[in-house]
Amino acid sequence: MLAIGDKVVYPMHGAGVIEAIEEHEVFGQRQDYYILTMPYGGMRVMIPMKNVENIGLREVIDDIGITKVVDILRTTSIQETASWNKRFNLNLAKIKTGSIYEVAEVVRNLILQDNSKKLSAGERRLLETARKIMVSELVLACGKDLGSVEEWIDELMQEQENTPGN
Repeated sequence: MLAIGDKVVYPMHGAGVIEAIEEHEVFGQRQDYYILTMPYGGMRVMIPMKNVENIGLREVIDDIGITKVVDILRTTSIQETASWNKRFNLNLAKIKTGSIYEVAEVVRNLILQDNSKKLSAGERRLLETARKIMVSELVLACGKDLGSVEEWIDELMQEQENTPGN
């Protein structure tokens, strides 16, 4: 069972810290909720405790996970030739898994795609969403502030862009 102070990831929303466990009545039903505070904008989210497994709530990655994310961002992506809407749906499915590794692949692939051929408006929004999800988890995993993590990701992607063959 999760506890107050635990750092967790809520798929499609990003990482947050459990600030409280509270009982609330919603639609006439009383139940316990985890109250998360998210790094982006300080948004607060209520998650029913009984739905935690169905939702895919998980703990934030450790140092080994951080290294794996960096490796993914530094790896040259396989260029997909699918149409933009097929790429969009594949990337959205990866984000929905809740895996930071899948999200990191989406961020890397879309940034590289944008550098070679501009993204559609839908793909650009998807990149922004994936990036926020990834950065929010890295903020909590690394213990750094939002600006530092965003700069670090930008530097990693700049290295990627300057790699021969990209």
